[in-house]
Amino acid sequence: MTVYDVARALPGIEELRDHCRGLAMVEAIVCPEWGDRYYSFAKEVALMRDGQGDEYTIVFSPAGALVHGFAHEAPMSPWARMDVPEVWPGVLDGVPEVFRPYVPEEEQGESPAVTACLWRETTDPVWRTGTIDFPAEGDGEPDGSDTLFELLLDRSAEAYAEWATDYYETSLDLEAVRHVLALRPLTPEIVAALNPDVELADLAETIAETGYPVMGVKLPA
Repeated sequence: MTVYDVARALPGIEELRDHCRGLAMVEAIVCPEWGDRYYSFAKEVALMRDGQGDEYTIVFSPAGALVHGFAHEAPMSPWARMDVPEVWPGVLDGVPEVFRPYVPEEEQGESPAVTACLWRETTDPVWRTGTIDFPAEGDGEPDGSDTLFELLLDRSAEAYAEWATDYYETSLDLEAVRHVLALRPLTPEIVAALNPDVELADLAETIAETGYPVMGVKLPA
């Protein structure tokens, strides 16, 4: 799988944005410590950080959305090609000017941390990428797309529950996960079903950041 496959599989901008909001909320419930979460959403930016160097950023703007990801051990990573410490040719080619402020830049002489990039303007019928000559060697995912974007490609409650069970070593109420990913109004009962140690009031900051709907409870300002 490459970013080409991701571009064909991602939903429209608003559906992707809603999924990222739901993903951030279920993560906030399952993992109360912000620094330990994989997925988050704030100020119209969705983030994935695995703590080992792999990450993605999705910037939602009035112009559309830009997605860029970095898999540090992928064959296309500058760190996997120390003799050529730069972004793989084509990855950032063609990014529209309106999204350029959100493209990773070189820092302290080091190559931008990006192995995959795609974008979609509000007038685009599909997601777009640069024209890339992918390396022949590797394990089938030269830019790391399969791992980076797995929960964006399979957006089911089952996929998240399976992933979280493995990562957080806890079983999850599948219907509660489905409820949150669908952006149905959050209730104390749903929160307790996912994590009895978390209360709805504890989620006030994430609710505000994501704009997540809440039913029948006044949260602290």
